[in-house]
Amino acid sequence: MNAKDAQAGTDGVAMPVRYVKGVGPKTAALLEKKGVRTVEDLLYFAPIRYEDRRRIDRVSEITETRRAVVVGVVRKASAVYYRRVRVFEAVVDDGSGQVVLKWFRGNDSYLRWSFRPGRKIIFFGELKVSPFGKEMAHPDFETIDEGIDDENLHFGRSVPVYSETEGLQQKQLRRVVRNALDTFSQCVGSPIPAEIRSRRGLADIPSALKDIHFPAIDADVGLYNERKSLAHRSLVFDELFFFQLALALKKGVRDRAPGIAFRRRGKLVESFFGMLPFELTAAQRRVFDEVEKDMSDGRPMQRLLQGDVGCGKTVIAMAAVLRAVENGYQGAVMAPTEILAVQHHQNMRRWAEPLGLRIGLLTGSLSKKDRLDTLDRVASGRLDIVIGTHALIQDHVSFKGLGLVVIDEQHRFGVAQRQKFTEKGANPDVLVMTATPIPRTLAMTVYGDLDVSVIDEMPRGRARVKTKVFSERQRDRVYEIVRSEVAKGGQAFVVYPLVAGSETLDLRDATRMAGHLQRDVFPGFRVGLVHGRMKGEEKERIMSEFSGGGLDILVSTTVVEVGIDVPQASLMVIEHAERFGLSQLHQLRGRVGRGNRRSYCILMASSTGTKVSSRRLRVMEETNDGFLVAEEDLAIRGPGEFMGTRQSGLPEFRVANIFRDLGIMDEAREDAFSVIERDPGLARPENEGLYRELMRRWSDRIGYAKTG
Repeated sequence: MNAKDAQAGTDGVAMPVRYVKGVGPKTAALLEKKGVRTVEDLLYFAPIRYEDRRRIDRVSEITETRRAVVVGVVRKASAVYYRRVRVFEAVVDDGSGQVVLKWFRGNDSYLRWSFRPGRKIIFFGELKVSPFGKEMAHPDFETIDEGIDDENLHFGRSVPVYSETEGLQQKQLRRVVRNALDTFSQCVGSPIPAEIRSRRGLADIPSALKDIHFPAIDADVGLYNERKSLAHRSLVFDELFFFQLALALKKGVRDRAPGIAFRRRGKLVESFFGMLPFELTAAQRRVFDEVEKDMSDGRPMQRLLQGDVGCGKTVIAMAAVLRAVENGYQGAVMAPTEILAVQHHQNMRRWAEPLGLRIGLLTGSLSKKDRLDTLDRVASGRLDIVIGTHALIQDHVSFKGLGLVVIDEQHRFGVAQRQKFTEKGANPDVLVMTATPIPRTLAMTVYGDLDVSVIDEMPRGRARVKTKVFSERQRDRVYEIVRSEVAKGGQAFVVYPLVAGSETLDLRDATRMAGHLQRDVFPGFRVGLVHGRMKGEEKERIMSEFSGGGLDILVSTTVVEVGIDVPQASLMVIEHAERFGLSQLHQLRGRVGRGNRRSYCILMASSTGTKVSSRRLRVMEETNDGFLVAEEDLAIRGPGEFMGTRQSGLPEFRVANIFRDLGIMDEAREDAFSVIERDPGLARPENEGLYRELMRRWSDRIGYAKTG
């Protein structure tokens, strides 16, 4: 299909889904709950699995409970009662034996009409075998008095099964999808160059769409369920190619844009390194060399700095800020929470003031007078460095000469927020940091427009935090460990998943437990409470009190997950640990072991946890390596949940899965970047269709508009 035909088709499939035969207002509303609003959405609404219904089973040969397809004749059907529970039953005989079909709910008159004695029925479901006979509850069925039609969507083939919405039946879904394919599949194409499609052995999009919904009779159902069929591979490649094309185009635009060449190498950076009470690790030096090279080459730096909790990312960020300042520019650091912003401000102020630099803090909780004063000092250039939260990207914030932007905990911010921050200056350099390690391949995929640096070495003397899972039965032992650790001069965190009690969740909460621990468990110790619903000044006061040794035990929610630096904290207790994700558990664990004390993390687990949660907790016991933790978390949760789809800007693909399809992603990346290398702006006539399709799919999500 050429570019013009593809565009015409795009207009057709952009119509509301109600234009598909069989989709009325009620069905359209149900489909919308699944995110299916247009004809195109319906065409790409891929099945979640496939059932092999090609083989007809003989009842007499089924000796154990399993899923089966049976064809038989209805012998009798009626409603029966089991202890006042009404059940509709139909007895069907296939000549070798009988099966009792049961409905505990359903339209009685429709079932009576369908299962009239003598009718021939084909049905599918889990056939249970017991000493009392064979039965099947709520089977999928069709009457086949005239035989199985070749066009039957429900039997005699590999049958697609879609994710369910109450009120939307699988049979109905199959019919409307078939209607959409019959009417609109030829309207969908892809302008990916024929040479790429041929070299990668891909099917055309209309064929792939038909095949992914209704595989050929002789198709390998296993391949389809593993998402490895030609149809899946072709649609996945198409999605990932345009995603990578968006990243390649954005990176190309950035690489050609004029930036700041931070050439002057003064004494600020070396003076800063000299005042540190430790030597930089080899990894820190390597990463700072990469950052300095980017900052001096005259193109806008866009670099992702990854590193495990406590590896020393903030030191690198400060050194980069100083490089900008000694070249006459301002540096800004944005953090996702006020607590983390305050922590950064405290740390960086300790470093900046001895160097004669002016540093300020801008958060939402500042008084009006202080906020206006800070805004004026930023705009006039009387602040060299400003630390803040989202408040930094508000429209009324202006800089005199913003040269470097540092964004901490990048996964908490979206692409649009990063873009808005950079618009505060004339193409300032950008350094984004994350303490949630992302496997390198995934980082190259999700942040493909960024260069990636990794601090893969911990500072000398940073001891491994010993982690152990305890059950509810061992609670007294855990409290004894807390007493012992505090008595020895340490401090303890106790983290709960909830701020306050819940009527629907049977979980301990921070507010209630803080009072209980102070009053009934640790009356001789000083217990504090901090959570996200507190005002900024109150949170800061309590954290400062804990940091300064004024509290022995800090009860909190996950508000302490990132950035809290308390060297004397040597014990982390996480209640209801099975409720947390792996990366979150690892982040919380990183709040201890930051000084020279031997440190411990206790995971209190409920006996009601799942196999998946048990697996997570075992991983925490076995390793302190953030990258191993991240790999396992990614495998367990998948990339969308792992990254935090909405926060990170990670797209929700319709067919592709970043973790499963990394191999195809690499191929798509290679081909997409090759296209941009040959035609950086997609300006050549042969790439007109590519550019138009790219803008249709991605312009609102990549922050890119054609220039020139």
